[in-house]
Formats: sequence, C-alpha cells, structure tokens
Amino acid sequence: MERKLDVGGTLTRIFQTYGDQAGVLLPVAFGLYLLVGVINALLAGSLVLLPLTLAVTVVAATLYQGMVVGLVKDVQDGRRDYSVGELIEATWPVVLPLIGAGLLAGLGIGFGLLLLVVPGLVLLTIWAVIAPAIVVEHRGAIEAFGRSRELVRGNGWQVFGVLFVVFVIVGVVSAVLGAIGAAIADGVGARIVANVIASTLTAPIGALAAATIYFALVPGDGGPGASPAAPPPPPDQPAIAG
Repeated sequence: MERKLDVGGTLTRIFQTYGDQAGVLLPVAFGLYLLVGVINALLAGSLVLLPLTLAVTVVAATLYQGMVVGLVKDVQDGRRDYSVGELIEATWPVVLPLIGAGLLAGLGIGFGLLLLVVPGLVLLTIWAVIAPAIVVEHRGAIEAFGRSRELVRGNGWQVFGVLFVVFVIVGVVSAVLGAIGAAIADGVGARIVANVIASTLTAPIGALAAATIYFALVPGDGGPGASPAAPPPPPDQPAIAG
C-alpha cells in the first residue's frame, strides 16, 4: 500500500521523540562529541593528522546516527526495551557500511550542490533514509542508495519539506549557541565547549529525522508520521469518479 508522508505529523514525531528520549539522546551525544572535540583540539594545526581528525568525527557521527535509528525502531511500540549499551552494541556491525554510504552520499550531494544546487538537493532528498535502511534492513552500502530512493519515491516534496525545516532549526540553534559561546569567552577551550554543546543539542534532530521518515515510509503500519493512501472501494460498491 502506497503511503503519503505527513510533514506536520513527522516533524511532531521527531521532536516528541527528542523530548521523550532526551535522557538517552543527549548524554550519548555529549559523550561522543566531547571526545571528538578533545581529540580535534589535540590534533589541531597538523595537516598530517587532519585525516585522523576527520575519521574520528565521521565515526562518532555515524555511530550516533546508527544508535538513534535503533532507538527509534525500539520505541515504535511506545516504549524503550533496550539499554543505551545494547543500542550502541547493535550498531557496531553496520558501522563500516554506514561510513561507506555516508562518505559516498556526502561526496555526491556536495558535488551536486557545488555544480547546480538543485541536483544536490534532489540527492539529499532521495538518499534521506540510507542509514535506516542499513541499520534496520542490513542493506549493503551501495544497495542502501537504491532502497532509499525506492522508499522516498512519491514523497519527494514531503521528505524535502521535513529536511528543510530540520536543517533550518539546526542551523539557527547552532548559530545562536556559537554566538553565545563567542560572547561569553574566547579561546580554544571556549570554542570546544560551544561546539560540544551545539553538537549535543542538534545531532539528535538530524538523526531522528532520517529514522522517523524511514519508519513512516516502510511498508506495513509505517509508524507515526504517515497516512495510508485511500483504500479501494469494496467490491459491492462502485468507485466514484473524480
């Protein structure tokens, strides 16, 4: 059955889950991005170590996104059954496919945005649920691209609408926190703290968006945020034209 994504319902579900699961989402994000911030500060200024800095950032973001997908899957029945450790542990087997798919998607979207902007936005939309496809369905890195496009098909504008609102919110929050951090104190330490706080508060939003969109589009009950297409009329009643 074809499903239509409810933009308002999906956004509501994203922030409802954020609020309900903040006790899990925020501490994990803080721990990961504090580690990233410290490592990046220690390695800053060395071009030779730049790849290691990027690798640490990518692995942390990937692990977090995978954990969030697992969390959203776990709470589909209205309650969380797994501990934080179990959610992170379940993500490790798919970390490499997630990293591979994330790097490929980042390159494709980046080039699309640099060239004509629109192609980048199109790719951003049709590849919106790559990570959930890998975590939930154990798809390979390449296979997940096709699966994401398959799920988004017919809901492109709705998915783009959700992503647009999420990116605006994340951008505004990051800018405000960055400005506050710069106004309060100066120096490397202050920048690290401001970046960690901003990442902690905003990382769950993007990860929850991908997971919530995915579960709204998958066949079956689809989860919150989706509304099924109108069913066909019963056999004994004629279809009403128009």
